[in-house]
Amino acid sequence: MPKTAQKSTEKTAEKSSEKPTGRGSADVLAAGCLCWRRAGDGVEVLLIHRPRYDDWSFPKGKQDTGETLPETAYREVQEEIGLLARLGVPLPTIRYEVKDGVKDVHYWAAEFGPGARPTPDGREVDEVRWVSPDEARRMLTNRSDREPLAALVELHGRGDLATRPAIVVRHAKAKPRSAWSRAEGDRPLAATGKRQALAVTRLLQVWSPERVITSPWLRCLSTVVPYARKAGVKVRERPQLTEAAHKRHPRRAAAVVETMFDKDAPVALCTHRPVLPTVLKVLARHMPHELAGQLPAKDPYLSPGEMIVLQVARRDRRRVVSVELVKPYDD
Repeated sequence: MPKTAQKSTEKTAEKSSEKPTGRGSADVLAAGCLCWRRAGDGVEVLLIHRPRYDDWSFPKGKQDTGETLPETAYREVQEEIGLLARLGVPLPTIRYEVKDGVKDVHYWAAEFGPGARPTPDGREVDEVRWVSPDEARRMLTNRSDREPLAALVELHGRGDLATRPAIVVRHAKAKPRSAWSRAEGDRPLAATGKRQALAVTRLLQVWSPERVITSPWLRCLSTVVPYARKAGVKVRERPQLTEAAHKRHPRRAAAVVETMFDKDAPVALCTHRPVLPTVLKVLARHMPHELAGQLPAKDPYLSPGEMIVLQVARRDRRRVVSVELVKPYDD
């Protein structure tokens, strides 16, 4: 007999009390994905059954030490159902009480094609099902999970659920200018910057950009080329994105940033702090005022290695529907 949501309505996820809590810092951080696929004019979402709790939920898990929450979501999907996600629009974070205190679960949408075959890992997950949003609402054991589900349905209704990522990265920390006497374009990463670059490489795989655009100065190349090599994607060097070229011709740098919106492919762009004001002005033109208000507004705009992750609507490739600021590494 197939498992049903009714069977475990009193066994909430991880013994959650589901009582409302304040919005202070959480004791436990977790992340996961609402995996979805097209189904006619609608969508289906993937639910997993966990035998340990006898519950139906979305793929998710606790954050590991040294891991960002987007990486947690990506890893948990891979571990629990064997799929490589590309994170889409961030969805509402849910909060509930567990035995260790207050738990926050951060969710992202993740689209999969008709050929995706989720496979339960056999330990934490013993069954998976693609179901309609209405059926998911009935089956979900933790009532809090209905909130990100409702957001996903709303995004689909607006035509903003299917997106592609466009990412801006500030290069990792370089050696101080005062300690470097050679050409500015050859100034390398500091030891901290090298660690940041490794973290950037890990984090970029969460969104899997298929185009990488960068300043040709060494500190930018050292930040994003490792990802490009690992992912097998080409790097497009654009001299207009260097500090020197931008100072002379900021409009040319702006034109390069505009190319992030010319194609449907996921893209990442790496540049320097002095170029960021121009970058941000271009980005703001592609989003409503309330989203533009989420962009950094004060120098230095981004810390070394930090990135802005935009989700761009695929039905309107020049319109941004979400903004995230992500630090891959904090020394």
